[in-house]
Amino acid sequence: MQIAVLALQGAFIEHEQMLERLGVSSVEIRQKRDLERPYDGLIIPGGESTVQGKLMRELGLFEPIKKQIEQGLPVFGTCAGLLLLAKKIENDERQHFATMDITAVRNAYGRQLGSFYTEADFQGIGNIPMTFIRAPYIDSVSDNVEVLAAVDGKIVAAKQDNQLVTAFHPELNDNLSVHQYFVNMVSQKA
Repeated sequence: MQIAVLALQGAFIEHEQMLERLGVSSVEIRQKRDLERPYDGLIIPGGESTVQGKLMRELGLFEPIKKQIEQGLPVFGTCAGLLLLAKKIENDERQHFATMDITAVRNAYGRQLGSFYTEADFQGIGNIPMTFIRAPYIDSVSDNVEVLAAVDGKIVAAKQDNQLVTAFHPELNDNLSVHQYFVNMVSQKA
């Protein structure tokens, strides 16, 4: 198994380190020719969703990746990755992949000073650490989306078919369980 990590901007190295700890090899996606390498899943890291969206379009990555997701490639979006996958962003008219039936709220917890750490239940895993940095949350989901975690009544993790999203950064803690959850999704798809 090999999992690709979008490596244009954001916390991509930390995701690669988590995969390595799980014994899963990774490949970085930086340019269009990287899409020719074989991979079984894709992680879209946190960072700046507008920057990542712009860079993917400029580098010719956007349409091929969107097509892969629509064709069933397992994808895991954290923070900015959640926004890139959301069908609607409540406080932003931009739309990116729009492959997941969720409505997200960008920078929902405020600026950098609004960043926080908590622990909460993640369905199928249990209580896990969650680090939020200028994080979004999911305001609403359609019937085909499974809510996996909520903090203070706000949805912070969800799954729809081949897509997994978290508003928090599991790559910034030592707990491997969310990455293992995604690796299991990829294994089931293979």
